[in-house]
Amino acid sequence: MTNPAEELLDVVDAQDRVVGTATRAEVYRDGLTHRCVFILVRDPQGRIFVHRRTDTKLFAPGAYDCFVGGVVGSGESYAEAAVREAEEELGVTGIEPVPLFRFLFEQDGLSWFCDMYEARWDGPVSPQVEEVAWHGWLSEEELAQRLTEWDFVVDGREAYRRYLESRSS
Repeated sequence: MTNPAEELLDVVDAQDRVVGTATRAEVYRDGLTHRCVFILVRDPQGRIFVHRRTDTKLFAPGAYDCFVGGVVGSGESYAEAAVREAEEELGVTGIEPVPLFRFLFEQDGLSWFCDMYEARWDGPVSPQVEEVAWHGWLSEEELAQRLTEWDFVVDGREAYRRYLESRSS
């Protein structure tokens, strides 16, 4: 695995148009707006894949998340990144994320477009050990409880709030 801090990302403007490139380290250090994908993965019972990020992650080490995903590489489409990230993190092939919506996440000097997807997976998973320290499948009720107890990534919390809101509209 290459050094994630050196990964080249597209820097985008407020309309999500590419205006340049920078390394992931520069993007995080300088608060540059970039692109990410979030995939909510459900099993056949409707449970949601939840995991704890490894302590070596550049962003939110050790925090929990109810999405798999990550940054969109320079020149990569959101759809390509969604498949790549889901397959890498889950250790599977053949997943088909369905696009939902996109929003701009901004908080405490952080800024990225979040392209949201949902996917179903009915087979075994073998999460990437560099990315996932723990994982489980939680019902929506269990996830709602854990969101009050566990330290979840801030962008994942906001994405899940918007996901629930989009289903009720």
